[in-house]
Amino acid sequence: MLRSDLRGDQAPVLAAVGPLQFDVVTARMADEFGAPVDLTRLDYTTARVTDKESAETLTGRRGVEVLTRSLDGSLIAVFVDKWRLRAIEREHPGLTLTPMLAAGVPD
Repeated sequence: MLRSDLRGDQAPVLAAVGPLQFDVVTARMADEFGAPVDLTRLDYTTARVTDKESAETLTGRRGVEVLTRSLDGSLIAVFVDKWRLRAIEREHPGLTLTPMLAAGVPD
């Protein structure tokens, strides 16, 4: 679970490695807890771990959002696609944008 200052606590962001994981969560919430879930897909496809200083630079940029991981408070920058990530990296080469281990195939 991720949270966003833009979305507030009433709209947490569920992160997953692939689309099937969203189906599993939706089914389990309905079947095991009797709590139907309505998920809205966000258009982000690429994620990187970042730090506070880099988050300040990324915040407000088109095609980027910085979220906070509920589990440990780490900052996760999400991008609409790998090309947007690469453009940001070119514009700001000093940013901390560490690939996530569960991200699968490198971008």
